[in-house]
Amino acid sequence: MAKITNSAREDFNDKVKPYKDEVDKILAKEKNILSTMDRDSDNAAYKRILLAEDMIYVATVYLTMSNLSLEILSTKNTDSLNESRKALYKAIIYLEEVVTSVVDAPYSEYEDALSKIVKIPLEKRFFIVRKLGLAIHFLVDAYGENTKWKWAFVELNGRFAVVAKNFMDIKVVSKAFFDPGDPNYDTAVHYIRLVRKLIAQSVDAYHERYEFSTHRIDDMRNALLFISAQRRFCIIFDEKEEAEELKKKGRVLKEKLELDRKKGIAQ
Repeated sequence: MAKITNSAREDFNDKVKPYKDEVDKILAKEKNILSTMDRDSDNAAYKRILLAEDMIYVATVYLTMSNLSLEILSTKNTDSLNESRKALYKAIIYLEEVVTSVVDAPYSEYEDALSKIVKIPLEKRFFIVRKLGLAIHFLVDAYGENTKWKWAFVELNGRFAVVAKNFMDIKVVSKAFFDPGDPNYDTAVHYIRLVRKLIAQSVDAYHERYEFSTHRIDDMRNALLFISAQRRFCIIFDEKEEAEELKKKGRVLKEKLELDRKKGIAQ
């Protein structure tokens, strides 16, 4: 790699300063909102969603700073990428605090959580989910294929899939999904398609991480939980054949896990 000149470094520092100032401003806002949360518990859920959106924005600002490093210094700025990754985790955590991090559960188990954000329309929820997904995509792409974070991104994407699923009110979404005349029909169709795609990807990702990296029991169990979440959608949409195929797939993975445990492979 060519040596970075002082003039190039100064140019980079000048260009990123407004972005650093923007991040500092958002983080100060976050601190202020958190300090008022206990005094305004009725709106705490809405504030956490606002903070999640802010953290998505912070993540994209850090990605911009990394892109400037590539453009001006011809090198990745790993510090910016790591800060972007941390910001996206914070965004997911804020959403988990609102809609839970439960991978597979009946609607009744998180219905109360959804009642606290009833004022957020479906279109807005889908917009937030797409923003978060796009930011994660750009982050993974920025790190590149050979990053040490490759397998860690399985968890990031898995947790994203869960909050994307739990963030939508399945009663509202399924009603709109089956009614082409509903004003939310298009949003419902695209939202459900996205969530089901994310869940299917998480099944494969956790299974692959188990087989090719960790052999950790909890990775295989997560794959099984996501299969159960897939089957729950099949039941909602009366997809009997697909539900049966997923049941068989889950049985195969359970048997594989049990065999690996007996062999001492699974940890």
